[in-house]
Amino acid sequence: MAKARAKAKAKAKTPTPEPDRPAEDGFFRWDGTTLVVNILGKPAAREDAIGKVRGRQLMVSVTAAPKLGRATDHMVRFLAREFGVPPAAITVVFGRMSVNKQLRIENPTRLPDVFGT
Repeated sequence: MAKARAKAKAKAKTPTPEPDRPAEDGFFRWDGTTLVVNILGKPAAREDAIGKVRGRQLMVSVTAAPKLGRATDHMVRFLAREFGVPPAAITVVFGRMSVNKQLRIENPTRLPDVFGT
């Protein structure tokens, strides 16, 4: 019985990689040429801005009010300019109506400084 518990405990410590799972130590990952970013949004801010990393999320402030997904739509347009892509190249995976979001950005031509490049 103790061996079975020890074996189960050892198995639980080694996570299995999943394609849509974020990097364990970061707020973004690459899926081929697509950048997958975890966002913590701040609607109704004074200015549109990319902020600091908080845990496994990147803070992004937008001036739009959080009504009917308008803040998310505004965020997509803002981030499209920042990453040098058209807005259609950004997909909201989840969180359209939430401050916690995941975005997929296809073929970004620029990366903001917070990405460490």
